[in-house]
Amino acid sequence: MTDAGPAIRGRVVAKQLGMVDVACMMEKPQIPDDYARGRRDGLRLALSIISAEEARWAALIGESRSWRTNATRAIRHKAYQVAHARVQTALNRLLPKSVATLPVEIASMIDKAGL
Repeated sequence: MTDAGPAIRGRVVAKQLGMVDVACMMEKPQIPDDYARGRRDGLRLALSIISAEEARWAALIGESRSWRTNATRAIRHKAYQVAHARVQTALNRLLPKSVATLPVEIASMIDKAGL
């Protein structure tokens, strides 16, 4: 007799006892539309803030006479670039397949805020 592993043995025992394996039957619950929209808006806001900080640190690279300060600024700028890419990726995963661009009302609110 071969050892099938604890996960398979657990399912076999559950079947023998007449228990239902809920893990196999669970599906991803639907997220309410308002909640999903709020998550996307939050990511868009984070993206605009990161972009503003990235631009700020890009302007400061190489301005100091100290090599250590310049290196720190370059590292910080690179960190903002990485954060920007990660937030953009998360936002793209949350966007509905039919919507690939920023809605007009969100873009106008970002422009109003000066970000």
